[in-house]
Amino acid sequence: MKVDIVASIADIDADAWNRLAGDTFPFLRHEFLHAAEHTGCVSAATGWSPRHIVISDRRGRLTAAMPLYEKTHSWGEFVFDWSWAEAYHRAGLEYYPKLVSTVPFTPAPSSRLLLADANDGENALRLVDAAVDLARESGCSSLHVLFPANQELKILSDAGMKLRKDCQFHWHNRGYRSFDEFLSTFSSEKRKKARRDRRRVREQGIEFRWLKGGQTNAAIWKDVYEMISTTFLRRGSMPYYDYAFFTTIANSLPDNVLVILAELDRSPVAAAIFYEGAGTLYGRYWGSDSHFDALHFETCYYQGIDYCIANGLATFEPGTQGEHKISRGFAPVQTWSAHWLARPDFFAAVGQYLSEERRHVERYMEALSGHSPYRDDTDGDDCRHNIARDGRNDQNPGRNMQQPK
Repeated sequence: MKVDIVASIADIDADAWNRLAGDTFPFLRHEFLHAAEHTGCVSAATGWSPRHIVISDRRGRLTAAMPLYEKTHSWGEFVFDWSWAEAYHRAGLEYYPKLVSTVPFTPAPSSRLLLADANDGENALRLVDAAVDLARESGCSSLHVLFPANQELKILSDAGMKLRKDCQFHWHNRGYRSFDEFLSTFSSEKRKKARRDRRRVREQGIEFRWLKGGQTNAAIWKDVYEMISTTFLRRGSMPYYDYAFFTTIANSLPDNVLVILAELDRSPVAAAIFYEGAGTLYGRYWGSDSHFDALHFETCYYQGIDYCIANGLATFEPGTQGEHKISRGFAPVQTWSAHWLARPDFFAAVGQYLSEERRHVERYMEALSGHSPYRDDTDGDDCRHNIARDGRNDQNPGRNMQQPK
């Protein structure tokens, strides 16, 4: 086997990469990663230097790969290690650069160890070992694998990495035939509130369009990106991905990109950008050029749920954080990351911290499960108990979670 470190996804054959990445997760596709690098959103200038690992057999065929970046900061990762960097700084040490295996700016669980043979544990370990070796040789402080698929946890743990637990809020389609049927599983109070939120949007005269990437054009993206940028600027930043990136992937992944556009008198007033994978909708950016009552919840959550029901999608992952999602039918779901630090003393301290943090996350998820909007006589109650059970039964996550949720 031949192991190479590649400084640009453009130097990897697109078909060969996509055979490993598959079609389940759109943001693992060569088209997505190439757009991120080609537009400069992911580059040394933005603190994301590609260091992709590829393994080839004797005939030059790609058999394994890992998306990997050398980082000079911790922005855009959504697994927070700022306190670790501060501890290094106080000790007079450099935490950056570090190596991170993830999809930039995309906090969605998916494969990080891309394999031609899903059962090729030898090549999976080879990828992790190659990443650790690269960290040592290049003077990086650490290696971090963010939002890996659940079936990869045991491999990462066996390779000597420490697992970190967190949670997101996902919606699960239980065979609903309509949004009203979904709401019928809510308690009376929560159902009335959801209907009131949706009614307020309609009463303001706002209508919605669902546009796949192939149905968009430059003018639509100009409006969408301006609204998103305006919303980000209110918070003191700009979107990680830019206009050129979105227009690029709308053309290269037209069936995976979804824009939900809110219009008043046929003029756009808000928009949300989603990606559609195999059975899952992923929510990402949102923006509006002015304030409308309940419009954020409608555009980002209720419209996404409507879309999933209409198109038979099993899961809706709207992104990180947001306890307000619970009252709208989203449930806490555990997510993971894996970490290795080059300095044994800091690695031991981080391992102890992660053990304590995991217990806090478990208590947090248990507490959140009591705020579900579902009636006790619906599937939502089963979901609640399953979440609480999963929060306790994870002493060996590699054994207990062989399949992604």
